[in-house]
Amino acid sequence: MMVSSITLSAQEFTLIQKIVFDEAGITLDESKLSMVQNRLFKRMNHYNFAKFNDYIRVVQFNRDERIEMINQITTNETYFFRESAHFNFLESVALQHKSYELFSVWSAAASVGAEAYSIAMLLDEILGEKNYAILGTDINTDVLQKARLGLYPESWVDKIPLNYRTKYCLKGKGPYSRQFLVSPNIINHVTFKEANLLKEQTGIGQFDIIFLRNVLIYFNDATREIVVNNVIKNLKVGGYLIISLTETIKHLPIRDLTHIEASIYRKEAE
Repeated sequence: MMVSSITLSAQEFTLIQKIVFDEAGITLDESKLSMVQNRLFKRMNHYNFAKFNDYIRVVQFNRDERIEMINQITTNETYFFRESAHFNFLESVALQHKSYELFSVWSAAASVGAEAYSIAMLLDEILGEKNYAILGTDINTDVLQKARLGLYPESWVDKIPLNYRTKYCLKGKGPYSRQFLVSPNIINHVTFKEANLLKEQTGIGQFDIIFLRNVLIYFNDATREIVVNNVIKNLKVGGYLIISLTETIKHLPIRDLTHIEASIYRKEAE
């Protein structure tokens, strides 16, 4: 039987919507039905199921499979130096940073690591290799494994500025041809870990800048408020929260943040 011929019913999609919301806080509207169906074919093949209901029953009672389903649904497009205005802002802040203090950045929706390594390249150039640290987190355990490798398709290098490309990217050879590796000097400054932004992230420290980009779009307003309030608990007073240029939180009742320019907020004294 061809699994691709199996369709996800509206009733089955409603069950998946609830599971994904309860597990990750992500709101899947009806327009995402086809996307969810296509992304879950791999798991249907894995179990050789003929009905999505059979798969949903496994997800409901198996924590590992719920994580796997979230992994399949939350894999999103990313690339290096996305939204260049934010990296221009990061550069301006880094240039003013006191050289004797560690500059810390949290990439809160890190995906496969392109954002975190873009930040690292810029900071390494400005601050030197001893003076910065980056944390990348994501709820998707599959993308985090890829992020830790720092290995990417060769075509992705085109988004990296030439001076960084020359200094921080190693061309793959043999089995890694048509790929490139981020320099180990950069990888050593970036730590990746699993995190659900619906929960407070205690023990990860305080950050000068938090990138929370291209993730709020998947939440409703109530969940966005929870996520932002959780995240800024790890932002230093005077530090900056950066969201995507296509997102906004100005309408949310969030304290302690001042909007300073498009998609960038500063944390004021609590």
